[in-house]
Amino acid sequence: MAYQALYRKWRPSNFDEVRGQDHIVTTLKNQIEMNRIGHAYLFCGTRGTGKTSIAKIFAKAVNCEHPVNGSPCNECAMCRAVNEQRSMNVIEIDAASNNGVDNIREIREEVAYSPSEGKYKVYIIDEVHMLSIGAFNALLKTLEEPPSYVIFILATTEAHKIPITILSRCQRYDFRRISTGTIAGRLRELADAEGIDAEDAALAYVARMADGSMRDALSLLDQCNAFYIGQKLKYENVLDVLGAVDTSVFGSLLKSICSQDVSGVIHLIDEIVMQGRDLTQFVVDFTWYLRNLLMVQSSGDLTDLVEASAEQLEVMRQEASGIDASVLMRYIRIFSDLSGQVRYSTQKRVLVEVALIKLCHPAMERNLDAVLNRLAILEQKVAKGVVVPSQSSGGGAAGGDADGISGLQSGNGVQVQPEQKAVSEDLRMIIDRWKQVTGDLTPSMAVMLRGAAISEGPDNQLIIALADDMRYGYFAEESHRQALENALSERVGKLVKVNAVPLNKTENASQFIDPVQAFQGIDIVYED
Repeated sequence: MAYQALYRKWRPSNFDEVRGQDHIVTTLKNQIEMNRIGHAYLFCGTRGTGKTSIAKIFAKAVNCEHPVNGSPCNECAMCRAVNEQRSMNVIEIDAASNNGVDNIREIREEVAYSPSEGKYKVYIIDEVHMLSIGAFNALLKTLEEPPSYVIFILATTEAHKIPITILSRCQRYDFRRISTGTIAGRLRELADAEGIDAEDAALAYVARMADGSMRDALSLLDQCNAFYIGQKLKYENVLDVLGAVDTSVFGSLLKSICSQDVSGVIHLIDEIVMQGRDLTQFVVDFTWYLRNLLMVQSSGDLTDLVEASAEQLEVMRQEASGIDASVLMRYIRIFSDLSGQVRYSTQKRVLVEVALIKLCHPAMERNLDAVLNRLAILEQKVAKGVVVPSQSSGGGAAGGDADGISGLQSGNGVQVQPEQKAVSEDLRMIIDRWKQVTGDLTPSMAVMLRGAAISEGPDNQLIIALADDMRYGYFAEESHRQALENALSERVGKLVKVNAVPLNKTENASQFIDPVQAFQGIDIVYED
């Protein structure tokens, strides 16, 4: 006998073998037992969740000569005929290839004839959303008032494409994605029945890769077993077949990212590529790994949502303890965006490398997440008492590190950090929206603002120190100053008065802040 794929061989033959759809199975069994069977059903849900399988079981059950608790016996003549696909009472139609009005007319003509055997004639229309509008209209009348011996079961993965007039005539059942634990348990049952020696970790990973689809899980298990036939199926084997990456690699990668080790990160990616791993799957898996770390860090009550062993959970707790939640959320955001880009890109490696370098250097971004990430790094360095190395031998020379933290060298050679500027809430808002303000101005006016520094004055007054006399003279004109005040007031949401002064004649220049540099990450303390 020819080999049969696992998902076909182990298709459920009765309601008791169905996994993960208890809410639907119980309802249908009760209807059969109480003889309250509807005339039209709509089964909708993602692929591989059991829509067609339950439709066939239901078709057997309503015609079964000896049903057991609402489930077919699989022994009577009617059940055997359906199982062997020779029953005249169960008609399967693929709407993807039979989607015209003429195909529906054939059904309308056929329903006029009562079943040759059994009680019901069951029409299972798969992918019903593929029917044309004309075909749907032709089906309406028959679907609304079919003969008492006819049952329609419509199956679809895209219920939103079905006309409301069809939906209102059907009992709708939404099939859920099957949980990873349920799929893994079923895989263990079938592996034992098939004589497949497989590790629990291997089956758990196959279950997670199936994304809620039992059929996909069985297909993946079939594929992995074929590659390692006659051998024990290990977790590492599954990773090899599916082109995935071990979670220990993710831990090493995250450690390199947090330490801003760009060289280590790039070398890790090179190893992954050289091993033939799929970068698209790598991005998805690493995103899930970061999500799991966030779940573990956020609350101990959420660990049941993390698919990992007790040992892996402990490792995750240790890894998550050293990372701020805002940093993890930034990583997740960047990799979530990357997953959409890398799927259709011809330069997957380049995109992944750029994203990882961006993770290592938050200063490359100008959004709030990146600013918070840089702030967390600075706080860690301050807490550890990091000394910034001197960049020159001369006393009083300025020094700095890669994060833009500048320091002053005292006479004895010890680096001293400058006093940080305290900024009020109003000035903080202006700094945060400075880029939008300059964008609202004319190009020439925006050019004149380059190199400007700002400070607070009394009565909602903003003092702007211009770089030279020419720029000062430009904004000394009433029309230009008024245009700047209007742009600031519009963006800040309150009246702002501008007082322009030349920077080279300002007595207390240390009180002024460059809004562009401040937005890019100069360390500033905000007043509460």
